[in-house]
Amino acid sequence: MKHLSPPAARAVLIALLIVMAATRFHHVGSLLHLPDASMALFFLGGFYLRRYVQYALLLGVAVLIDYLAIRQQGMSFFQHYCVTPAYYALLLSYAVLWQAGRWVSARREGGLASLGLVWVVGVAAAAVSFLISNGAFYWFGGRYPDPNWNQYLACAGQWGPLFVRTTATYLAVALALHYVVARRRRTRAAAPAKA
Repeated sequence: MKHLSPPAARAVLIALLIVMAATRFHHVGSLLHLPDASMALFFLGGFYLRRYVQYALLLGVAVLIDYLAIRQQGMSFFQHYCVTPAYYALLLSYAVLWQAGRWVSARREGGLASLGLVWVVGVAAAAVSFLISNGAFYWFGGRYPDPNWNQYLACAGQWGPLFVRTTATYLAVALALHYVVARRRRTRAAAPAKA
């Protein structure tokens, strides 16, 4: 896929940030109660934006939202149940999604079947990303006094399908929107110019 123009890239970045703000605050409640879209957003960021400075910006905003949400609960950031030394694994977990988006973007040829490939790569990247973040939390987070494989597999089996399914749904919606916008552009470009 060819690179977006600077105005289009800015619009995509703003859209990603808005969706992140609307869905990541769910930890403390929101009007919408939408599932967290962060995994899908990092993949889409890699797919559309590709630049690592934009990855860093999106990552910084994710951490800022977590910080604000936790502070809103009246807690110190490092006292929250989810913030452990394993929280740093999100850097790698989200980087997997970003890099997978970049990888598939460079190989996408256009058309509906190509968007299917993008979706499959996104879902696979979501599974790997989940295993990194969840595995780090389980094994290195200090929340499980006697970690073992049976317990970890039960935890991953409980939460993994939910995270991956949520990401798959967000990606399906985003790629359907991509298809509609691209088709509309092609239709406009093919229409004869009015004299």
